[in-house]
Amino acid sequence: MPGGELSGKVAIVTGGGRGIGRAMALGLAAAGANVLITAARNPAEIESVASEAGRLGNGRVAPLVADVASETDCRRTVEGAIRLFGAIHILVNNAARGMRFVSESFLEKPMPFWQADSEVWRMIVDANVNGPFLMARAAAPHLIARRWGRIVNVSINLETMKRAGFSPYGPSKAALESETVIWAKDLEGTGVTVNALLPGGATATGMVPERISPEIRRGLLDPAIMVAPLLWLVSERSDGFTGGRYVASRWDPRLPAAQAAERSREPAGWR
Repeated sequence: MPGGELSGKVAIVTGGGRGIGRAMALGLAAAGANVLITAARNPAEIESVASEAGRLGNGRVAPLVADVASETDCRRTVEGAIRLFGAIHILVNNAARGMRFVSESFLEKPMPFWQADSEVWRMIVDANVNGPFLMARAAAPHLIARRWGRIVNVSINLETMKRAGFSPYGPSKAALESETVIWAKDLEGTGVTVNALLPGGATATGMVPERISPEIRRGLLDPAIMVAPLLWLVSERSDGFTGGRYVASRWDPRLPAAQAAERSREPAGWR
């Protein structure tokens, strides 16, 4: 397809200024999609990603400062994508807040839940649970009207959901997986699919403390690991695949995409 497999498609990637969000936004644009990326703060980061995409060619990337915890901002984001690019086909719920807001030393000294600040708890749940809901709620009517669409929720390893001292980050992502399964069922028959995608291990993002050892940092996954499975999930090749979770580290690029997807897929939902 001239311009890439996703030419003519419009995507929103929340939290698109760095790490996994940046990698996915650039990957979508390289495949031909026009992409609106958001950040609640640091407009310079999303503007930099938009400029980088412009130098690469193919799809456009446009930046928008918006907070997924705000219902008004979520509606404005969807309306902005339609105003800029004429439609919306793909929503990638990537924006999230992690354990660094609870404590910079969360890896060395896990904080028990009763010591967590209640306002920080609410802030993380707002971003990680309510944010994807508000974005999906704003986007769903447009996707349903087109009889085709993709919602991808960025998740984490099941072990992290159950790890001591990882409240509220772990519980928030467990809730997101429940949202994934329920939304997939709610949207059955509409042409809109909902799936979870996760790296499959600790990844080099802003959620990782600055002071971790060089040995640990060398073992972090590259955020670009998410791109190949994401491009399959948001393409027409994945029609009918919904309610699953895909582990990017299990994706084998040497295999045909359908086989790589089967190898990386497992049922979504906390267990």
